[in-house]
Amino acid sequence: MKSHNEMLQEWKQDPVFQQEYDKLEAEFLLFDELLNARKEAGLTQADVADRMGTKTSAVARLEAGGGSKKHSPSIATLNKYAEAVGCRLEIRLIRC
Repeated sequence: MKSHNEMLQEWKQDPVFQQEYDKLEAEFLLFDELLNARKEAGLTQADVADRMGTKTSAVARLEAGGGSKKHSPSIATLNKYAEAVGCRLEIRLIRC
């Protein structure tokens, strides 16, 4: 059985897949940032939920689909998450 990374590398050989994957790069980066910040803080999703005043399932959805169009988080939610994991939210525009 192939690992996730092995499958991803195989799929990236398809130009159409790669183009669509690239469009989602910012969303993937957001997921990584959320998970890394929580793990670096040594917190569980339940810990973050308690600190945010929400349910663990809400934190799980945020981490799993933080940038999805269906459940795109507000800046206020991202700020709460950042504070809960001991960070501050920083949003920048970077010229292409």
